[in-house]
Amino acid sequence: MQSIERTTGCGLVTADYLNKDICLSGWVSRRRDHGGLIFIDLRDRSGLMQVIFNPDFAKEAHKLAHQLRSEYVISVCGKVVERTPETVNKELPTGKYELQVTNLTVLNKAKTLPFMLEEADTVDEELRLKYRYLDLRRPAMREKFALRSDVIFAMREFFHKDGFYEIETPILTKNTPEGAREFLVPSRLHHGSVYAMPQSPQLYKQLLMASGMEKYFQIARCFRDEDLRADRQPEFTQLDVEMSFVDEKMIQDTTERMLAYVYKKIFDKTLPLPFERMTYDDAFSTYGSDKPDVRFDLHIKDCTKLFADTELKFLRAIIDKGGKIGGLHVTGQDFSRGDLDKWVNRALELGAKGLVYINVKDDNTFESPISKFLPADFLKQAQTIFHDVSPRSTLFLVAGQYKEAWDVLGRLRLELARQLKMIPYEKDAFLWITDFPLFDYDEKAKQWNAVHHPFTSPQACPPEPGRRREGWETQEQDQMKARAYDIVLNGTELGGGSIRIHEREMQDKVFEILGLDKEKAQEKFGFLLEAQELGFPPHGGIALGLDRLIMLMTRSASIREVIAFPKTQRGYDPMMQAPTPVDDTVWREYGLRLNKK
Repeated sequence: MQSIERTTGCGLVTADYLNKDICLSGWVSRRRDHGGLIFIDLRDRSGLMQVIFNPDFAKEAHKLAHQLRSEYVISVCGKVVERTPETVNKELPTGKYELQVTNLTVLNKAKTLPFMLEEADTVDEELRLKYRYLDLRRPAMREKFALRSDVIFAMREFFHKDGFYEIETPILTKNTPEGAREFLVPSRLHHGSVYAMPQSPQLYKQLLMASGMEKYFQIARCFRDEDLRADRQPEFTQLDVEMSFVDEKMIQDTTERMLAYVYKKIFDKTLPLPFERMTYDDAFSTYGSDKPDVRFDLHIKDCTKLFADTELKFLRAIIDKGGKIGGLHVTGQDFSRGDLDKWVNRALELGAKGLVYINVKDDNTFESPISKFLPADFLKQAQTIFHDVSPRSTLFLVAGQYKEAWDVLGRLRLELARQLKMIPYEKDAFLWITDFPLFDYDEKAKQWNAVHHPFTSPQACPPEPGRRREGWETQEQDQMKARAYDIVLNGTELGGGSIRIHEREMQDKVFEILGLDKEKAQEKFGFLLEAQELGFPPHGGIALGLDRLIMLMTRSASIREVIAFPKTQRGYDPMMQAPTPVDDTVWREYGLRLNKK
């Protein structure tokens, strides 16, 4: 049986160990044979240490060292000595020292790796995920997971100090219509019935408020059977928070203080509080998004009045149907005709039916496919909207129905900012989006859907001169606002929350608007409706995507980089080769039969 001694970590060797005998264990990161001397960069999770094999003082260890290759797992013992001045590595914390090895034990050998760790960034992602345990050996990946661990620990510290209880909620739960598609788990003991894996602990945390817990949090595992993308996985982790006897500001304040605590502890960075707040309507009209990146100033402007008297048939038709024309104004760029045509094609790829550009030349004339239709004073008119329209200015215009046109402009805004290097990536910009619509109408299904979830409390009607403030139910559905809020960081939605409905009468009314009849509501949510009649306190909460937060903190390209064992964008695990088919005998145990196509 191999004997393993370990005095300290490879990256933790300091002057305190100088001229002392120590033992290290780790992986061979790099091997260099300089004739009589063999140098090894030994790596563990704490860092690197150079070890040296010299036949003059350890002949057997030197002989064995000739067999070492990349990623062999070894244990070495020897004396820590100073490197000569010309060989000091200033890039390493241990760069002043090396270990003169007197004893070497090979703990495990390694075949040739499917990819070199130092070249992993150039390797196909699916190969990296197939050998994820190799990918995670890289120092850059280890640092991300060390930070993730520190962030979660700091969050727990904050909430513990702030009087919250950490409470776990079930993974096997009830199938309920809350929005996203759920993963279902058939029951072996109850044939024909299923458990659902939770999209979030939403109903459980509300019931914890009914239980009198008052302040709850959880680092919760959540599951959604949705199409995947860079910031979405079928299973993910969120910070889940719920509080009783609160309003929106109290929840937002707690969230801000928690994030400020984390950033100070992890980065020694002071976040300016409070975070900026913006209504949903203002965010969409200015940025074409409900999660705007506000690190750069490129705002969408309503240009409809510039074309109020236009003779252009396609613009005239859109305006006459109640549509709008929105514009983005880019300055200081010398766009060629080819550049402008590329932006037209890109807008079409983003969903636009067309993009009109107006490029202001040095003599204040216009390069544009519609230049001959522009009035003589167009430049003066445009300056009333954009203020600084001048030579080397370009207007990009999209026309259509408001939501569709502004959505395209919002995505085009981000594309322009990325390609023109307008985004200060070193900056972090937190933002609250408030006053969301309560409902959204689905034209295909001909029904109203909840924008957040069906347990979100509506706002009361805004007061009007000479009238008292009336209840929310007197408004039209498309005018109803939610007591909901999202928190955004650098154009990515970190999370969202709301003040919840705690009264049965209001919950029944919301279910009715959503087309959920009383019988169905009782079947799906009877436990919640009954709880609302048994002393349910006012409450609200928020959930933040931990994977997204760590992705942004580490400036990673996707959340797959900060999840230990993620799925591909097809929801497949190349390492475990999951999901996998099962035998018919297994299906029969659950009272099921596979419908083979």
